[in-house]
Amino acid sequence: MTSSTQISILKIVQAGDPVLRQHARPLSLDELRGPEITALIEQMRETMRDAPGVGLAAPQVGHSIQLIVVEDKPEYIERGDPDEMKVRGRSPLPFQVLANPRLTVVDRTPVELYEGCLSVADFMMVVPRVRAVQVEALNHAGAPVTLSLEGWPARILQHEIDHLRGVLCIDRMNSRTFTSVRNHGRHVDGRTVAEVLTEVGHTDDVDAPLVNQIVD
Repeated sequence: MTSSTQISILKIVQAGDPVLRQHARPLSLDELRGPEITALIEQMRETMRDAPGVGLAAPQVGHSIQLIVVEDKPEYIERGDPDEMKVRGRSPLPFQVLANPRLTVVDRTPVELYEGCLSVADFMMVVPRVRAVQVEALNHAGAPVTLSLEGWPARILQHEIDHLRGVLCIDRMNSRTFTSVRNHGRHVDGRTVAEVLTEVGHTDDVDAPLVNQIVD
């Protein structure tokens, strides 16, 4: 692979850019194996790490194609509070390239946790996601891969695959929990999501529904 020092960091587009609301097109095998997508994958990897983030979808860097990269390094988790990491069900996720992914729900139990998005910069919100999923996709070489995930890794994949459908986390969030990162640190850190939901007046009639997660 090309040295990361020679790879440009891409601009991450923000909510309001039309590309984030498009249904991304699938990639052909020839495209996926070609030099343009190979270069884009490297740029996306380095852009994700530079942010830093644990996932990045091609629409977030202006390309309406079904391509995502994900990675949750052990050192990211080690820097967090152990109790919070346990509550999140957070475990390392090795670097993966996933093209044309199809997500199937394995366990529909809703889990409500705070998450953020590189395309909704400097904000966080409680988003309900299903507990476990299976993802079938193609890797960088066009070979089929299947991932069975639960907990935080499953959340990462749901979040990134949503981007390929033009769906943002703000579409699924409990809107009453929407907060700046700064205020999350001041008012939320050290508290459970249940406590926050009680305080903000969590009711079913203000929550966005947990819509079908299956990607066609």
